Amino acid sequence: MNNFSFENQTRIHFGEGQISAITGEIPSDAKVLVVYGGGSIKSNGVYDQVVSALKDNTWFEFSGIEPNPKYDTLIKALPLIKQHGIDYILAVGGGSVVDGCKFIAAAALFAGDDPWDIVAKQAKIEAALPIGVVLTLPATGSETNIGSVVTRNGTKLPFMDPLVRPQFAVLDPAVTLSLSDRQISNGVVDAFIHTMEQYLTYDVKGKVQDRFAEGLLQTLIEEGPKALAEETKTDLDVRANIMWSATMALNGLIGSGVPQDWSTHMIGHELTGEHEIDHARTLSIVLPAVMKVCQQAKQGKLLQYAQRVWHITEGSDDQKIAQAIKLTEDFFQSMGMPIRLSDVDLNESNIDCLVKRLEQHGMTALGENKDITLDVSRQILQQAI
Repeated sequence: MNNFSFENQTRIHFGEGQISAITGEIPSDAKVLVVYGGGSIKSNGVYDQVVSALKDNTWFEFSGIEPNPKYDTLIKALPLIKQHGIDYILAVGGGSVVDGCKFIAAAALFAGDDPWDIVAKQAKIEAALPIGVVLTLPATGSETNIGSVVTRNGTKLPFMDPLVRPQFAVLDPAVTLSLSDRQISNGVVDAFIHTMEQYLTYDVKGKVQDRFAEGLLQTLIEEGPKALAEETKTDLDVRANIMWSATMALNGLIGSGVPQDWSTHMIGHELTGEHEIDHARTLSIVLPAVMKVCQQAKQGKLLQYAQRVWHITEGSDDQKIAQAIKLTEDFFQSMGMPIRLSDVDLNESNIDCLVKRLEQHGMTALGENKDITLDVSRQILQQAI
């Protein structure tokens, strides 16, 4: 196992009715900016619960955060923060809202001339406003980690800093009952591939991390389809296990002390930037192709994945791996997700542009071994057709 330092100070309030815990988390004299997306929280009861919990606070609201939050939208929150002396941000939504709030929190106190430098130049953050989260869509794990992804002019870029880790997060599975099937599918698959990016690399004897990851994968495989099935769609235990899996998939625990890949995400970001395909749907297209093209480098972990996650014990090594990849694709399809570029009306003619975007963004040596060159990325995209 590799050396590591692990810390996660986000306090979690998990379970039905826990939105009321906000009252005890945010100081009563804090001026709060409530940030959300398209307004669905006003129809599913979440907004009213937040208003009740903030009864002792002075608060304001900022809405309109998009999926893949855009810099041009986020930057509009800064004058509001300055005008009202905001000193606490409450993100109410899914990963995009939380990611957006992380940028807003850092940009509000940024000492540099251009807040975009936080993302584009990875400029050092000296301070950030504190953030709390009410999670409405389990997927990204952003509610307990230090990462954020922001989009500007079709370019989707990440930044990470401990100062933007949320101080607390409310995870109420009941609020997910109003999600659409597409949102559920996206969330389950996003969490699944977050886990795979930290698991499907090479063995460093990180047995605890591996077993945690395999448990998360199996839970998502078992519970994901239940959240779409009519007879179990409103089962709160199903929703609770999905929500907790998504948080655990990217809170830093399973990635500590082990190599990580993230090539599927980097290639997927270009599909989103160029064609505005849902983030998770890009991942379900790219991951199987990565598994096939990088089979030799990942052989040991692919065999472990086949045996421990899918219980495949018969056949040659190549046959076991092929079957595991096929079962992974079948799982994605059972969640209503695409597994080929052709499923989203793309073909060979779109690949040159995607490879060029990877080059422009410096994504020329991806993967846990930094051996996914532009040529290999091209092979992955061709495999995904």
